[in-house]
Amino acid sequence: MFTTNDFKRGLVIQLDGAPCILIDVTFQSPSARGANTMVKTRYRNLITGQVLDKTFRSGDKVDEADFERHKGQFLYAAADKGVFMDLENYEQFEMEEADFDEISPFLLEGTEVTLGLFEGRMVNVDLPLSVELVVTETAPAMKNATATAQTKEAVLETGLRIQAPPYLEVGDRVKVDTRDGRFVSRA
Repeated sequence: MFTTNDFKRGLVIQLDGAPCILIDVTFQSPSARGANTMVKTRYRNLITGQVLDKTFRSGDKVDEADFERHKGQFLYAAADKGVFMDLENYEQFEMEEADFDEISPFLLEGTEVTLGLFEGRMVNVDLPLSVELVVTETAPAMKNATATAQTKEAVLETGLRIQAPPYLEVGDRVKVDTRDGRFVSRA
Protein backbone atom coordinates (compact mmCIF):
# COMPACT_ATOMS: atom_id res chain seq x y z
CA MET A 1 0.00 0.00 0.00
CA PHE A 2 1.15 3.48 -0.85
CA THR A 3 -0.18 6.70 0.62
CA THR A 4 -0.33 9.94 -1.34
CA ASN A 5 2.73 11.12 0.59
CA ASP A 6 4.76 8.43 -1.25
CA PHE A 7 3.73 9.69 -4.72
CA LYS A 8 6.53 10.76 -7.08
CA ARG A 9 7.16 10.62 -10.82
CA GLY A 10 7.84 7.11 -12.10
CA LEU A 11 6.04 5.29 -9.28
CA VAL A 12 3.82 2.42 -10.47
CA ILE A 13 0.50 2.05 -8.66
CA GLN A 14 -2.58 -0.05 -9.32
CA LEU A 15 -5.79 1.76 -10.24
CA ASP A 16 -8.94 -0.02 -11.44
CA GLY A 17 -7.04 -3.32 -11.65
CA ALA A 18 -4.35 -2.01 -14.02
CA PRO A 19 -0.78 -0.84 -13.45
CA CYS A 20 -0.39 2.91 -13.88
CA ILE A 21 2.82 4.95 -13.90
CA LEU A 22 2.73 8.43 -12.40
CA ILE A 23 3.82 11.03 -14.96
CA ASP A 24 3.22 14.16 -12.88
CA VAL A 25 2.37 14.78 -9.21
CA THR A 26 1.31 18.15 -7.77
CA PHE A 27 0.48 18.88 -4.14
CA GLN A 28 -2.09 21.66 -3.71
CA SER A 29 -2.70 23.22 -0.31
CA PRO A 30 -6.23 24.48 0.28
CA SER A 31 -6.96 28.02 1.37
CA ALA A 32 -9.82 27.06 3.67
CA ARG A 33 -9.09 25.95 7.20
CA GLY A 34 -9.49 22.31 7.97
CA ALA A 35 -9.49 21.25 4.33
CA ASN A 36 -7.25 18.43 3.17
CA THR A 37 -4.29 18.90 0.88
CA MET A 38 -5.17 17.76 -2.62
CA VAL A 39 -2.75 15.60 -4.62
CA LYS A 40 -3.28 16.01 -8.36
CA THR A 41 -1.77 13.29 -10.53
CA ARG A 42 -1.38 12.58 -14.21
CA TYR A 43 -0.76 8.92 -14.95
CA ARG A 44 -0.50 6.51 -17.88
CA ASN A 45 -2.29 3.18 -17.83
CA LEU A 46 0.43 0.70 -18.87
CA ILE A 47 -2.04 -1.73 -20.44
CA THR A 48 -4.17 0.64 -22.54
CA GLY A 49 -1.66 3.50 -22.89
CA GLN A 50 -4.28 6.10 -21.90
CA VAL A 51 -3.06 9.22 -20.07
CA LEU A 52 -5.52 10.28 -17.37
CA ASP A 53 -5.79 12.76 -14.49
CA LYS A 54 -6.96 11.94 -10.98
CA THR A 55 -7.09 13.94 -7.76
CA PHE A 56 -6.56 12.30 -4.37
CA ARG A 57 -6.90 13.67 -0.86
CA SER A 58 -3.81 13.75 1.32
CA GLY A 59 -3.51 10.45 3.17
CA ASP A 60 -5.50 8.38 0.63
CA LYS A 61 -4.14 4.89 0.12
CA VAL A 62 -3.67 3.09 -3.20
CA ASP A 63 -2.56 -0.44 -3.98
CA GLU A 64 0.95 -1.25 -5.09
CA ALA A 65 0.97 -2.87 -8.52
CA ASP A 66 2.48 -6.33 -9.03
CA PHE A 67 4.95 -4.66 -11.39
CA GLU A 68 8.59 -5.57 -11.97
CA ARG A 69 11.30 -4.11 -14.15
CA HIS A 70 13.71 -6.57 -15.76
CA LYS A 71 16.70 -6.11 -18.05
CA GLY A 72 15.74 -7.27 -21.49
CA GLN A 73 16.91 -7.45 -25.06
CA PHE A 74 15.20 -6.92 -28.41
CA LEU A 75 15.57 -10.13 -30.41
CA TYR A 76 13.79 -9.59 -33.74
CA ALA A 77 10.70 -8.31 -35.52
CA ALA A 78 8.29 -10.97 -36.76
CA ALA A 79 5.16 -10.13 -38.78
CA ASP A 80 4.81 -6.59 -37.36
CA LYS A 81 5.38 -7.81 -33.80
CA GLY A 82 8.48 -7.36 -31.72
CA VAL A 83 10.03 -10.23 -29.79
CA PHE A 84 11.89 -9.40 -26.57
CA MET A 85 13.79 -11.60 -24.12
CA ASP A 86 14.05 -11.24 -20.36
CA LEU A 87 17.79 -11.45 -19.62
CA GLU A 88 17.18 -12.82 -16.10
CA ASN A 89 15.20 -15.96 -16.98
CA TYR A 90 15.43 -16.00 -20.81
CA GLU A 91 11.65 -15.91 -21.21
CA GLN A 92 10.45 -14.39 -24.50
CA PHE A 93 7.60 -11.90 -24.92
CA GLU A 94 5.84 -10.52 -27.99
CA MET A 95 4.75 -6.91 -28.33
CA GLU A 96 1.68 -6.19 -30.46
CA GLU A 97 1.91 -4.18 -33.68
CA ALA A 98 0.31 -0.95 -32.40
CA ASP A 99 2.79 -0.55 -29.53
CA PHE A 100 5.77 -1.93 -31.45
CA ASP A 101 5.37 0.55 -34.33
CA GLU A 102 6.13 3.44 -31.94
CA ILE A 103 9.48 2.08 -30.75
CA SER A 104 10.68 -0.01 -33.71
CA PRO A 105 12.61 2.85 -35.42
CA PHE A 106 15.00 2.88 -32.44
CA LEU A 107 15.60 -0.87 -32.19
CA LEU A 108 18.31 -3.04 -33.71
CA GLU A 109 18.68 -6.72 -32.92
CA GLY A 110 20.45 -7.03 -29.58
CA THR A 111 19.44 -3.59 -28.24
CA GLU A 112 19.22 -3.69 -24.44
CA VAL A 113 15.93 -2.39 -22.99
CA THR A 114 14.02 -2.48 -19.71
CA LEU A 115 10.92 -4.68 -19.70
CA GLY A 116 7.94 -3.81 -17.50
CA LEU A 117 6.17 -6.96 -16.30
CA PHE A 118 2.70 -6.96 -14.68
CA GLU A 119 1.54 -10.28 -13.24
CA GLY A 120 4.08 -12.10 -15.44
CA ARG A 121 3.04 -10.34 -18.69
CA MET A 122 5.07 -7.72 -20.51
CA VAL A 123 3.10 -4.44 -20.52
CA ASN A 124 5.75 -1.92 -21.58
CA VAL A 125 9.29 -1.51 -22.86
CA ASP A 126 11.56 1.34 -21.75
CA LEU A 127 14.18 2.25 -24.34
CA PRO A 128 17.60 3.61 -23.44
CA LEU A 129 17.77 7.43 -23.57
CA SER A 130 19.79 7.35 -26.78
CA VAL A 131 20.74 4.78 -29.41
CA GLU A 132 23.52 4.67 -32.00
CA LEU A 133 22.44 4.14 -35.60
CA VAL A 134 24.19 4.31 -38.99
CA VAL A 135 23.19 6.85 -41.66
CA THR A 136 22.18 4.95 -44.82
CA GLU A 137 20.89 7.79 -46.97
CA THR A 138 21.43 11.55 -47.00
CA ALA A 139 22.28 14.41 -49.31
CA PRO A 140 26.02 15.02 -49.90
CA ALA A 141 27.89 17.06 -47.28
CA MET A 142 27.54 20.79 -47.84
CA LYS A 143 30.70 22.77 -48.42
CA ASN A 144 31.04 26.32 -47.09
CA ALA A 145 28.01 25.96 -44.85
CA THR A 146 27.07 29.24 -43.24
CA ALA A 147 26.98 29.88 -39.51
CA THR A 148 23.19 29.66 -39.46
CA ALA A 149 21.70 26.42 -38.22
CA GLN A 150 21.09 24.32 -41.31
CA THR A 151 19.89 20.75 -41.34
CA LYS A 152 19.21 18.09 -43.90
CA GLU A 153 17.18 14.91 -43.80
CA ALA A 154 19.01 11.67 -43.06
CA VAL A 155 17.61 8.13 -43.20
CA LEU A 156 19.01 5.71 -40.63
CA GLU A 157 19.45 1.94 -40.82
CA THR A 158 16.09 1.28 -39.12
CA GLY A 159 14.21 3.55 -41.55
CA LEU A 160 13.98 6.44 -39.08
CA ARG A 161 14.14 9.87 -40.73
CA ILE A 162 15.81 12.66 -38.74
CA GLN A 163 17.00 16.21 -39.29
CA ALA A 164 20.79 16.15 -39.09
CA PRO A 165 23.67 18.64 -39.48
CA PRO A 166 24.95 19.25 -43.03
CA TYR A 167 28.37 17.64 -42.40
CA LEU A 168 26.98 14.09 -41.96
CA GLU A 169 27.64 11.55 -44.68
CA VAL A 170 26.43 8.03 -45.49
CA GLY A 171 28.08 5.52 -43.16
CA ASP A 172 28.44 7.87 -40.17
CA ARG A 173 27.20 6.60 -36.79
CA VAL A 174 24.93 9.02 -34.94
CA LYS A 175 23.34 9.17 -31.51
CA VAL A 176 19.56 9.68 -31.55
CA ASP A 177 17.38 10.65 -28.58
CA THR A 178 14.66 7.98 -28.21
CA ARG A 179 12.21 10.33 -26.50
CA ASP A 180 11.74 12.64 -29.50
CA GLY A 181 13.77 11.14 -32.36
CA ARG A 182 16.20 14.06 -32.43
CA PHE A 183 19.86 14.01 -33.53
CA VAL A 184 22.18 14.27 -30.51
CA SER A 185 25.73 13.86 -31.83
CA ARG A 186 28.09 11.78 -33.89
CA ALA A 187 28.90 8.49 -32.22
